[in-house]
Amino acid sequence: MTIGLTSLILDAADLESESSFWHGLLGGGPPTRTENHHFLRVDGFPVIVVQHAPGHVPPQWPDGASQQLHFDLVTDDAAATDLRVLDSGGRRLRPVTGVVASAQPGSRVYASPAGHPFCVRSA
Repeated sequence: MTIGLTSLILDAADLESESSFWHGLLGGGPPTRTENHHFLRVDGFPVIVVQHAPGHVPPQWPDGASQQLHFDLVTDDAAATDLRVLDSGGRRLRPVTGVVASAQPGSRVYASPAGHPFCVRSA
């Protein structure tokens, strides 16, 4: 028996801002939109589905309630990735200050517009 991962589903009250964020960060083709779902197809990833959830309450992680789920991403350019996250509509959670090219390798924690946390690690 084999089991595969076909998609990752993220709840969001605002479909457009959440799907635009992930598309801006990861690239791929334009999202396929239905009334309640936006589907993002990015090479090397399972399909990322943003699902309309009008009552969505963002997790308060890392300083509060459980994060429930998060992405771990890897980059060879922490400073450029930091700028892309912010330009796409994300926000820094840890560290809150800027990331410079000379910064020590490690993990940085961000949140998408809907508040979903994700980590970016240096390669």
